[in-house]
Amino acid sequence: MSSIQIQQVIIPAPNEVLLESLSLQTDNLQANEVLLETESSFISAGTELANYTGNDPEVFVPGSWCCYPWKSGYGSVGRVLDAGSDHRSFIGKRVYTNGPHASIARYTTHPQYRLLAGVPDSLPLDEAVAARMAMVAMSSLDVSKPAYIRWVVVIGLGMVGNLAAQLFRLTGAQVIGIDPSAVRRRMASECGISHVFTGTEDEIQARIRELTGGRMAQVTVDAVGHSSVTLQALRLTAQGGEVIILGSPRTCVTGDLTEVFRNSHMRWITIKGALEWYLPGNSPIEHAYTQEKKLHAIYQWIADGRLNVRPLITHVLPPQEIKAAYEGLLNQKEDYVGVVLKWK
Repeated sequence: MSSIQIQQVIIPAPNEVLLESLSLQTDNLQANEVLLETESSFISAGTELANYTGNDPEVFVPGSWCCYPWKSGYGSVGRVLDAGSDHRSFIGKRVYTNGPHASIARYTTHPQYRLLAGVPDSLPLDEAVAARMAMVAMSSLDVSKPAYIRWVVVIGLGMVGNLAAQLFRLTGAQVIGIDPSAVRRRMASECGISHVFTGTEDEIQARIRELTGGRMAQVTVDAVGHSSVTLQALRLTAQGGEVIILGSPRTCVTGDLTEVFRNSHMRWITIKGALEWYLPGNSPIEHAYTQEKKLHAIYQWIADGRLNVRPLITHVLPPQEIKAAYEGLLNQKEDYVGVVLKWK
């Protein structure tokens, strides 16, 4: 049995993270496995921090996908060193995966939620791995009703919200971005979002009413992931419009559900969830819409300049600084937006 020593990020308990040296078996790969040498990996400020802080209760459930000790990770780009029979064509090539933060990983693909796809060699590594967040953001388009010209409000202009705003703009929408952070508002403006502001709920509502000629937004996207935002989103949405829950709600919120359901009922507003993994990763059917096809579209838009990812990558750090990365994303939101771990 062949094995090698690798470095891997592990979260053993709330607010603890380690870069550990582990032994990894490298032989007897299954048909759907690859051995990946990681070049860069991307940190999720949502899912990973929820597990790092213990905010997601599943971390305490034995056998859950993120139970402690959790080998964290969200997206990675690297070279395939070896592969099982299903993926031999990828050996030696650069690929994108949803693999962990590890110097070398044994990655198992899955038709629904474990993606393996080629990466253009011309694409900068940092932008190639940051496409992971654009995949999340694009879920808001996936679930929204198609329309040529519409007003779209995105609440929360972190990396996912910013990219969602940019993607809706690519469809011809007039996009409004809302965020209390001056830094994130400036980033959104630099990325081409014309209307970016903040204020009290009443001030925001009045400004949107003015911009839209009293109609309000056909689509309002909650990119924050906090249930209290949903009610605000409903108030900003036009009759017959949609509220899209893009951020994953994890924090308990006490409130009046009647106002939520009454708004939805009386004004024909549809509330939609937008978890990215509703779509399959790959499909043998050529015309099927898959995660892989989304990724390749995103890569094309990054390459030709239609999707601007570069300003959102605020830090490129070695894996030894994983603690600083997590703490920065958690407590210094003005400075930390998108963080890449550079393994090579």
